[in-house]
Amino acid sequence: MSKWEIKKGLQCGVGVRSLFPTHRRKAHRHRLGQTSDPKISSSKVQPENQSPVQEELGEPRTYDPEFKGPIYKRSCTDVLCCLFFTVVIFGYVLLGLLAWTYGDAKKVAYATDSHGEFCGQRNTNNEKKRYLFYFNILRCANLLVLPRLQCPTRQICVSECPDRFLTLVDAQKDHTDNGSQWEYYRQYCKPGFNDPLKPILEVFRDNDCPAVIFPSRPFLKRCLPDFRTINGILTVKNKTMFLDGVGKLRNVTELWEGVNGVNMVLMGRTIGMRVFEDFVKSWHWILIGLILAMISSLLFLMLLKYTAGVILWIFVFGVVILIAYGIWACYSEFHHLHTKPGSPTLYEIGFQSDLRAYLKLKHTWLIFMILLCILEVIVLLALLFLRKRIQIAVALLKEASKTIGHIPHSLFFPLVTFFLVLMCIAYCIVIAVFLATTGEAIYKVRSTDANCKYINENCDPETFQSTNISNECPGVHCTFAFYGGKAFFYQYVLIFHIFNGFVFLWLANFSIALGQCTLAGAFASYYWAFQKPDDIPPHPICAAFGRALRYHTGSLAFGSLILSVVQFLRLILEYLDRRLKGKRHSFAKFLLCCLKCCFWCLEKFLKFINRNTYIMIAIYGENFCASAKDAFMLVMRNVVRVAVLDKVTEFTLWTGKMLISAGIGILGFLFFTKSLPFSAPTLNYYWIPLLVTIFGSYLIAHGFFSVFAMCVDTLFLCFCEDLERNDGSLERPYYMSPKLLQILGKKQVTQEN
Repeated sequence: MSKWEIKKGLQCGVGVRSLFPTHRRKAHRHRLGQTSDPKISSSKVQPENQSPVQEELGEPRTYDPEFKGPIYKRSCTDVLCCLFFTVVIFGYVLLGLLAWTYGDAKKVAYATDSHGEFCGQRNTNNEKKRYLFYFNILRCANLLVLPRLQCPTRQICVSECPDRFLTLVDAQKDHTDNGSQWEYYRQYCKPGFNDPLKPILEVFRDNDCPAVIFPSRPFLKRCLPDFRTINGILTVKNKTMFLDGVGKLRNVTELWEGVNGVNMVLMGRTIGMRVFEDFVKSWHWILIGLILAMISSLLFLMLLKYTAGVILWIFVFGVVILIAYGIWACYSEFHHLHTKPGSPTLYEIGFQSDLRAYLKLKHTWLIFMILLCILEVIVLLALLFLRKRIQIAVALLKEASKTIGHIPHSLFFPLVTFFLVLMCIAYCIVIAVFLATTGEAIYKVRSTDANCKYINENCDPETFQSTNISNECPGVHCTFAFYGGKAFFYQYVLIFHIFNGFVFLWLANFSIALGQCTLAGAFASYYWAFQKPDDIPPHPICAAFGRALRYHTGSLAFGSLILSVVQFLRLILEYLDRRLKGKRHSFAKFLLCCLKCCFWCLEKFLKFINRNTYIMIAIYGENFCASAKDAFMLVMRNVVRVAVLDKVTEFTLWTGKMLISAGIGILGFLFFTKSLPFSAPTLNYYWIPLLVTIFGSYLIAHGFFSVFAMCVDTLFLCFCEDLERNDGSLERPYYMSPKLLQILGKKQVTQEN
């Protein structure tokens, strides 16, 4: 071996011993008395007894004496896709810069008055006026909290929300006395207005002041009525009645109904404050619960090598016993009805909408018993013919547990994937916010006269007074409506939003693919180590991550692109489905339902293929298409084993997730309900921290178990390759564990044999 190869191996994080993987193999053969024949060593032996069906499913890999696990000498794959992926990322960054240039986050952070000015913004006339006040809040309905939409009433910025009931009539009357009420009321009129003697009808016509102000409190920087419930009665500032602008006595419930969209927001605000208070009191207990979930997940994975078979066979025999009990119960009921005199027949009962009536028929229980007997026979036959494959699946689960024990830091690698996906989500949200705040301020004509023909037309506040609109429609005014317009950048905002969503899917799927390829490379290096754990290369996770990122970015991007296209089409179908809700388009709905089902199946299939493809890429370093073909053919040649292993693994991990989540949930319930001898905090809604703890425990278990599932899949493909490459002879020994050899009925040939 040249110095350059040794140097390169050291730079990749591979030890010197792993660069000489044959020295232990040669020593092993020497101990067995095997002679070394270069001609035999360099030959590639064809697989024996290959059936015609197997030939149609691809040609298995032949024996290669140079193959010792994941290939270190590899070249870059799918370079064109890598270049395209780089260009897209560059365009994504450029889109972020353009969105930051044309967008304005202040449009979301600050409320906007009728003149398009921000409330509370520094270095403006409204710097000390942080809240938005509505002249007629009854016209706002449920549009208050939407930053893009403005209520069809005048809005001004105020320094504080009103704290009293006061009408314009009372304020003008008070002006003749000391004027204190008028001075208070005037701050809620349009800026610059100070004419208490102006006739009330003209004030309303010109929209100079609100007819009445209500006690309010700020929410989302907007002044909303201060609703409170006292003894089950809805009040505002302890009042159930108030005078409107024309002196008419009104009920508070009318105000509540008028702002029906706001009441839900206020109720949500109250509940939200209580929930936040509960989190402040219980966050450290929630953290303790999540730590217990992490420890439980680690212990479950470590103990799987002892308990995997027990868990599975208990479940299998439990199903058999349960079906047998069902057969016995059906027979007992059938015998009881058969011997019971006067039991009804099918002709006597006839057609019944209540299905419970058919349970009184003996034939119903006879049919149930026959169906359960058929199911029992199917289960027993499946166990009889698949017992060896089930044993292989259990052995692989135990081997995966042992593998993770030798590479324990692999359990925490999902944190890297989580961090990458979190960065993608944050960047996507930021771009979406800035794109949503691009455009110019659009002004609309508003009037108190509903017959004005210019209502909702665009206008320019600087030139509005010089037009004839104010003469034709008295009381008309030009107010800010929303941000939009026909600016160059704003015309393509929808396209940019679509591009932002699609690239986000691509980057998120790429991050997941990178994590899967990295874990596959690390676990494959364990399987193909002849003497475990001595031949495992040092730092297998770092080495596999470097190989995946350096050589196979294009292949990972290619697989992620295909999956992202399918997911994006599914989102479009979901959008169309929502648009068709409530409409009579039966054929269109049926077609959409079929397409959604097909694309859902396609997405699941692509995820399965991509997962196995990344494993083959991590091992052999080939491009995506070649690896996908090899993985698919290998899976099809072992399709029954794949099906059994998939279901066994899925059930075992699902059992672990449920046990951990349920265990933490029961413990949390006993704690928060003060059923344990610990000082638990007093909470408003104890079930919210409890649900957070249960959900967090499930996510933690899912994160750990996803590593375990990837380990099982990698070991399985390596196991299938091992069976096709080797035959257990001195020249071609198996790499699998002795337990798998025992299940398969195979042996390693030794000198003593």
